[in-house]
Amino acid sequence: MEGDCVAADLHCHTKMSDGSVSIDELILLAKKRGISTLAVTDHDTLAGTTRAKVFGSRHGVEVLSGIEISAYDNERGNKAHILGYCCECPDRLEGLCRKIGNSRRRSANIMLQKVMRIYPIPAEMVLRRAQGSTNVFKQHIMHALVDAGYTTEIFGPLFEKLFAPRGGLAYCPVAYPDVHDVIRRIHEAGGLAVMAHPGEYNGHDLMCELAEKGEIDGIEVWHPSSREEFVPQYIALARQHDLLMTGGTDFHGMYTKDCHPLGSFLTPDDQLEELKKRKARMLKDAGR
Repeated sequence: MEGDCVAADLHCHTKMSDGSVSIDELILLAKKRGISTLAVTDHDTLAGTTRAKVFGSRHGVEVLSGIEISAYDNERGNKAHILGYCCECPDRLEGLCRKIGNSRRRSANIMLQKVMRIYPIPAEMVLRRAQGSTNVFKQHIMHALVDAGYTTEIFGPLFEKLFAPRGGLAYCPVAYPDVHDVIRRIHEAGGLAVMAHPGEYNGHDLMCELAEKGEIDGIEVWHPSSREEFVPQYIALARQHDLLMTGGTDFHGMYTKDCHPLGSFLTPDDQLEELKKRKARMLKDAGR
């Protein structure tokens, strides 16, 4: 972060989804941390993009529009997350985001009802902690349980007891769209599609498939979940298929399993510039 280095954290969440800090606080944190470029990539929503860009420009922080869309790899039976950057026509993602949001809302309501039968907390406690978000997430329910004195941590034994996909007492799955459809929608919106944290959800095979078929524009190489021995493999795959390589902290504030301050994982300068060049080429090819 010294000299002419452009520190870019391209994976950040706010209160608009399942982060614990506001957009304004995120921008101010970035400025304090010496991060000159970041992307707000809230789950399944672009609602905070405009505010983030405006507030960022006031404080000398460049904000790239972003989104992290929840998807499903039907062939392998795993979840997958796709990051969308610089979508020129974000309205083309509205229907997809609305569909995911409705499914998440139904699931959250069922989970909350189950939790309240086990732990007598008022629904208002959860809804208050979800205020400002486009939906209710498991983190909001856990936050209420922390404040009610049933646990001292968001992610821990109680979270597993309630929300483990297999056997969680309150778990209810969310229906996500097919990952290939999500990537296609991002491209239709004029955006760049990057596979998020391939080390999660057993995503290695999907990553290789998407890279070999030329479906994605990039891979998130530097991320808290990226094991050190896998990073060279991600880099080699990206170079082989001429893919972007991004990095981001996957910042959630207090709603996280491990402590990773903003800027813990970054996108190299050359990759940030390449991302911007590819976006410019997309606009030129589209005649904009």
